[in-house]
Amino acid sequence: MNKKAEINEGYAGCCEVQITENSLRVTFPMIVMYPTDAPEQADRLGPYSLEVARDAAPREGKFRLVLISHGTGGSPLVYWSLARHLARSGFIVGLPEHPHNNRNDNSLEGTVQNLTYRPQHLRMAADWFFEDERFKGLIQPGSLSVIGHSMGGYTALAAAGGVPTSFPNESPNGKPQQIDVLRDSRIQSLILLAPASVWFRNEGALSDVRLPILMLDAERDPYTPPFHAQIILKGVAEPRMIRYRTVENAGHFSFLSPFPAAMISPAFPPSQDPPGFDRVQFHETLKTEVVQFLLTYD
Repeated sequence: MNKKAEINEGYAGCCEVQITENSLRVTFPMIVMYPTDAPEQADRLGPYSLEVARDAAPREGKFRLVLISHGTGGSPLVYWSLARHLARSGFIVGLPEHPHNNRNDNSLEGTVQNLTYRPQHLRMAADWFFEDERFKGLIQPGSLSVIGHSMGGYTALAAAGGVPTSFPNESPNGKPQQIDVLRDSRIQSLILLAPASVWFRNEGALSDVRLPILMLDAERDPYTPPFHAQIILKGVAEPRMIRYRTVENAGHFSFLSPFPAAMISPAFPPSQDPPGFDRVQFHETLKTEVVQFLLTYD
């Protein structure tokens, strides 16, 4: 399968699965979007109305695998636009919901357990693709990439070899604690969107992250302001491998897919952007930038 064929936009299949890990005693949902030859039809995914081919057979071939890690207290649904574009462009995409750190259950936010478990969820999600009968023969070897937004940026960095350290208030004994994370050597590149990186401030914490990285932050972001990106730029062994830019006038939530008109309200901060910022137009640029980056590191 050549790059030219993959760039040509096709159809996106969509299914919803459950991942179970007995050792952690956890089960969580994952949305999967993937290339298919079945025509798309109007469907609903949470509050969104979109065109997908629900439960369609995947297209034959070999495809790159991308996992998307959502922010703290968030949802994988809010990245549907980017995920569908990737599927239409020839990628298989997994959007896991991080247990106990999502919009329905955020009971582990701000804990050592959350810092420990989040990267494990990505490994579990990747394992699922290599074991599931529908997808295991479709994954191109050595092609796994992770996209992380906000706390998802932390998750991506930790899974790729970063060594995080908790804050005192996150540990039961009130002391900083180094988090034991097993690096997933299958990860070949990262895309970090307004990444949360403060757990990697210790010297050497990111020195083993030696991957191509596309990193975008937002000019008007009160949650992960520019110093988060600087921690990453100064922490990795080879900063030349990072393609970095600040999105002018964007806010922290500008990286989320555009919401339906009925959900856009000052009472719902994820739907809000700084005055004058066009989220719909930005996402057209973002989708193209992400695909081009992933194709560069084939």
